[in-house]
Amino acid sequence: MGPITLFDKSFLQSLSVDEFVWFDHFFLANVCPLFYVETLADLEKTVREGRTPEQEVSLIADKFPEMHSLPNAHHGEICIANLMGQPVPMTGQIPLAHGRLVKAGRKTGVVFERSPEADAFSRWQKHEFREIEQRYAQAWRRTLTTLELNEVAKGFRAIGIDGKSCKTLEEAKSIAGSVVSARDSPLDRMKLALLFLNVPQQLHRPILQRWSATNYQTLADYAPYVAYVLNVEVFFQVALAANLISTERPSNRVDIAYLFYLPFCMMFVSSDRLHRRCAPLFLRDDQAFVWGAELKEGLSQLNDLYAQLPDSTQGKGVMAFAHDPPKDGDFFVAQLWDQHFPRWRERREVNLTDEAKARLIEELRKTRNAPPLDPDEADFDPMDTDSAAIERYVRKRKGSWWQVPKDLKVSETKK
Repeated sequence: MGPITLFDKSFLQSLSVDEFVWFDHFFLANVCPLFYVETLADLEKTVREGRTPEQEVSLIADKFPEMHSLPNAHHGEICIANLMGQPVPMTGQIPLAHGRLVKAGRKTGVVFERSPEADAFSRWQKHEFREIEQRYAQAWRRTLTTLELNEVAKGFRAIGIDGKSCKTLEEAKSIAGSVVSARDSPLDRMKLALLFLNVPQQLHRPILQRWSATNYQTLADYAPYVAYVLNVEVFFQVALAANLISTERPSNRVDIAYLFYLPFCMMFVSSDRLHRRCAPLFLRDDQAFVWGAELKEGLSQLNDLYAQLPDSTQGKGVMAFAHDPPKDGDFFVAQLWDQHFPRWRERREVNLTDEAKARLIEELRKTRNAPPLDPDEADFDPMDTDSAAIERYVRKRKGSWWQVPKDLKVSETKK
């Protein structure tokens, strides 16, 4: 498991299944909701090369990361929590949703079961689609592409934004930053945030009441993640007004929304030109944007390297013979590890005894099967538990590669 990596659908589509095995193996994939939205949107498209939408979605689902991935909570849910006073770490961690708090003996934990989206991808790999998913394909698309532009324009005028004088994307970013951090007209700025985030009307009053108790702090101080998301939204609208981003591609609205999830990764890989132009403007100094074609080539290099191993070695599963990227040679994946895991070459592999493995498995089983606690029953900090269990299903073989040992019993691939 390597650097936490946000990816978009364009990158995934560019890979062969074998190349994606190595991406899934050497990177911890942040699967953000936009990936599901884009994939579902293909269900209502006319697809190239004579394939049906269902076939196109199945091809994408076949590359869904199984070994090392986490589903990012929806940015709207994170923003509402932030507006209600919940802190949001923005230094690379992936915020997860719908975990259940448990206690097994003296051990505390949180269990994350498979998300409905992950279950859907498992079905799609088998060409199984349900009517509800067809409806969601339309509804989720509308959620991102529909915005009350007249209300946005009115909100912009209220805080003095004029994007037509903007000449570069850097200027658009600067304008957005000044809008979010300014102290004048605080109520107008908060209203703009609630509009962009589509916050339910019934939550407006409690949010405004809580905010007023802070003497109307700036958004950057009161709700830093909300301020970040609003920064991206204002940047996008200013860039559109200045014709720096095309207004003729409806997909741009979806594509720009990937930037909402940049705080939750170490690197962002995409094959989309809009991302290549805009994402670096919002990255921290310790993050990187990686062009999809470069990483694809790097993964292909590794695939060719490991393909030379004898069948007996390959049959042990990729974890057995490729725990880390190659330390010798000029491999792009190893360079990315050097950038984000600077001491990985020095670490020693930990070999647990069979007895220690059995104890660990038993502790995880107890955590997994413990009854859920209501939040007010928990006498521990949910952010600091003894363990976290994440349920996932892994196919033994994907493409040309055994992801787990060839002789492993099928029932044991559930973990």
